[in-house]
Amino acid sequence: MEITKQQAGALAEDDSVASEFLTFTLGCEEYAIDILKVQEIRSYETPTLIANAPPFIKGVVNLRGTIVPIVDLRIKFNLGKIEYTPFTVVVILNIARRVIGVVVDSVSDVLSLTSSQIRPAPDFSGSFDTRYILGLASVEQRMLIVTDIERLMSSADMELVEAAVE
Repeated sequence: MEITKQQAGALAEDDSVASEFLTFTLGCEEYAIDILKVQEIRSYETPTLIANAPPFIKGVVNLRGTIVPIVDLRIKFNLGKIEYTPFTVVVILNIARRVIGVVVDSVSDVLSLTSSQIRPAPDFSGSFDTRYILGLASVEQRMLIVTDIERLMSSADMELVEAAVE
């Protein structure tokens, strides 16, 4: 798989420069997103339901006067049975001048990764959409799926923010 210009720009150009990523779990997998997109991390609270919303949009919450849509990435990624535990959290993101919350199983930590630590995702020949994956990083015994969270949240099928003009 070839990394696009936008994806390459999202990764550090200079190999000696590290970018920080928030890591979290969804099911059995661990993901990493750009820490600069994260506003805060909150414990899960049941959102107010919105009629006719897609199943992955759990509803909205009032965050200090801002109405924030809550997306359950576990439902969006078809990860099977969804359980809300004391470890379930909402990561509040600032994406395309919009505040969005994403439900994840748990938050792990913040890691610094250089571009050489992030390998391109394998080519799956169109069997599923990998345009939201910047690459894969191996840290100690962990495999991280480095995700372009802005591109994912701005995608047309999310219907949350207007897609950026490329």
